[in-house]
Amino acid sequence: MTEADSQAGISDSDADGREHIRRIPDIISLVKDTYAELRPAERRVADVVLDDVKYAVDASNAALAQRAGVSEPTVTRFCRAIGCEGVRDFKLKLAQSLVVGALYLSKPPVTSGDNGMPFWNAVFGEARRALQEAERQIDPAQLQKAAELIARARQVTVFGLGGSSSALAQETQYRLFRYGITVNAQCDPYLMRMTASTLKPNDLVIALSATGRTREVIEAVELAKHYRANAIGVTAPDTDLARACDVRLTVAVAEYPDTLKPTASRYAFLAAIDLLAVATAYKLDGAARETVRRIKYNAQIHRTGKEMEPLGD
Repeated sequence: MTEADSQAGISDSDADGREHIRRIPDIISLVKDTYAELRPAERRVADVVLDDVKYAVDASNAALAQRAGVSEPTVTRFCRAIGCEGVRDFKLKLAQSLVVGALYLSKPPVTSGDNGMPFWNAVFGEARRALQEAERQIDPAQLQKAAELIARARQVTVFGLGGSSSALAQETQYRLFRYGITVNAQCDPYLMRMTASTLKPNDLVIALSATGRTREVIEAVELAKHYRANAIGVTAPDTDLARACDVRLTVAVAEYPDTLKPTASRYAFLAAIDLLAVATAYKLDGAARETVRRIKYNAQIHRTGKEMEPLGD
C-alpha cells in the first residue's frame, strides 16, 4: 500500500488479516472524461466541481446547486451521470481523490524575472538550492565510511524503486563500475528481494529513496542485512530506511510547489552519488586509475575505429 493510499483510507484486511487495496475510482478524471456527454445543466455542476474541488467536497447539496445555478435534483442527476449512487457517494469519492491529488489541482505560485517562462527560476534556483543543502547536510565522516565499505566489498547491489530512484540506481552503477567495482542495479521489487537473498558477508547494498519510506526497498535492505551484508542508505534523515542502514548519507530538500517541475531532491542525490564514487576511487587509487585508463583507451578506439597514436616529441 502506498503512503497516499494509507492517507486516503482505502485499504482493507481480508479474513487472514492481510492488507489489500480497495480500488477507488478517480472521480475527478471521470468528471473530465464524461463532460461532453453531460446535459448543459449537469455541465454547470461539473464546472463548479472542477473549478474548486475542495469547495465541492465541503459544500451542501443546496450550496452546490446555487453556485451552479441549477436545482438540487440536477446535482443528484449529475452525480449519477458520472457513475455515483448519489451525492453522498460522489462526495466520498471526490474527497478521496482530493487527498491523493490536491497538489496536482492547484496552480504554481507566480514568480517574477522568469524570462517569460514561469518555470525558469524554479528549475535553476531549486537545483542550486538542492546542491547547497547536500553540501551542508551530508556528513563527511559517513561518506568516508561508505567509501571504505564500497572499496572492500566483494560485490555491490544498488536498490532504487520508482521514477527518480530507479534512474539514480542506474546512475550509481554507471559511476562505480568505471573503477573496477562489481556492481549491479535492481529496480524491480521482486528482483530486489531475490538478490538480497543471495548476498553474503562482505557484500554491500546501496539503497536509494528520497522519502525513506518505500516499503519494498526497506524490506530488501533488512533481508540483505539478515544475510550479513552491509548497507548504505542515500535517503532522507530520520526515516525507516536510514535506520535500517549501517551508513547513512542523508539530505532533506523541501520541494517547490510546482507539480510539473521535476523534484529538486534528485540533484542532491546525484551529488551524493558523485561523492560516493569519487571517495571510493580515492580509496582504490591506483587500481581505479588503471580501470579508468582501460575504459578510456578502448572507448577511444571504438569512437575513432583505430588505435591511439603515440604522442610525438
